[in-house]
Amino acid sequence: MTDAKTVLIGIGSNTGDRLTYLQSAVDAIHTQIGSIDQLSRLYQTPALGFEGADFINGSLKVSTQLEASQVLDKLLAIEQSLGRTRHNDGQYHSRTIDLDLLFYDRLISKSERLELPHPRLQERRFVLQPLVDIAADFEHPVLKNTISKLLETCEDESLLTPLDDQLTNPMQSFDFSNYNFIAIEGNIGAGKTSLTHMMSHDFNAKKILERFADNPFLPKFYEDTTRYAFTLEMSFLADRYQQISDDLSQLDLFKDFIVSDYDVFKSLIFSKITLSEDEFMLYRKLFYQVYKDIARPDLYIYLYQNTERLQENIRLRGRDYEQTIESSYLDKINAGYLEFIQKHPEFNVKIIDISNRDFIKNRVDYLWILEQMCA
Repeated sequence: MTDAKTVLIGIGSNTGDRLTYLQSAVDAIHTQIGSIDQLSRLYQTPALGFEGADFINGSLKVSTQLEASQVLDKLLAIEQSLGRTRHNDGQYHSRTIDLDLLFYDRLISKSERLELPHPRLQERRFVLQPLVDIAADFEHPVLKNTISKLLETCEDESLLTPLDDQLTNPMQSFDFSNYNFIAIEGNIGAGKTSLTHMMSHDFNAKKILERFADNPFLPKFYEDTTRYAFTLEMSFLADRYQQISDDLSQLDLFKDFIVSDYDVFKSLIFSKITLSEDEFMLYRKLFYQVYKDIARPDLYIYLYQNTERLQENIRLRGRDYEQTIESSYLDKINAGYLEFIQKHPEFNVKIIDISNRDFIKNRVDYLWILEQMCA
């Protein structure tokens, strides 16, 4: 999964039910483009460059996986869906909605269709003032001045009136305030680490990611499961115990909750599959000595994917040592998790079937998962 890009978008409306148009645009950006990190205040401003009713203007800070051209396409489509009519006479006109791509990170780009940063933003107080609310220290990559400095030197003397009305961030509909610790679990290749990354960003959560890449026994295990199974499971148990204990004990006052891409109980699930009966009996005794001292998640999410999808995900992420994993092994892991869930009704578990969804490439699927988690 690629790193999200920060996009700054200007929004405005000066005809019809202006607040409804603005909120509808915000909702559409949330669904189609990315997570809204911040919303500015709203300002009533006079029409600039033509005779028309006053505008209500604001700005958004958005995190997106889309390319700049894709963001522009989405914004134009949202405008059209909200009744924006574009004219080819070179004149300004009243509009139900106006969505301007102002910055795409620090990208500098100029083409007939798209110029970044927006070429006239430094001349418009109705653009700069809302931007100061959400990105005062953001530096214009061409002009080499912060947004707040550009506002100070802006020659536009238009009068801006702050409004009491506010737009609602749709991300606020997802409420995780009742949870201190959420564990995201799933089979190999289910997407639990990607979901943990996305949630930690969108909900100001401290993320705990399993450290497995440096385990020297993992590649050996896939080459010779019988020889290295017990050694691997013991090393995983020790690493998971140490990591989760350390991370949970280190409180972060600036984070709202903790989200992890594993729970220590997975050690028992995998070991039952990989170990002989005698080895598993010994391992289980050791496991429960460790497990009794570890905090339990308040919410346990199991991302279920069918084996065909798992194999496709494994192939695409390209870890050499995973390419020989057999489907029968993945089937056993799924069965092990489901058995664990059935035997522990005291756990707050939600099983979410994502076999027919791609929440990394399709934002609608990601939002659907969040809805299932909060339901």
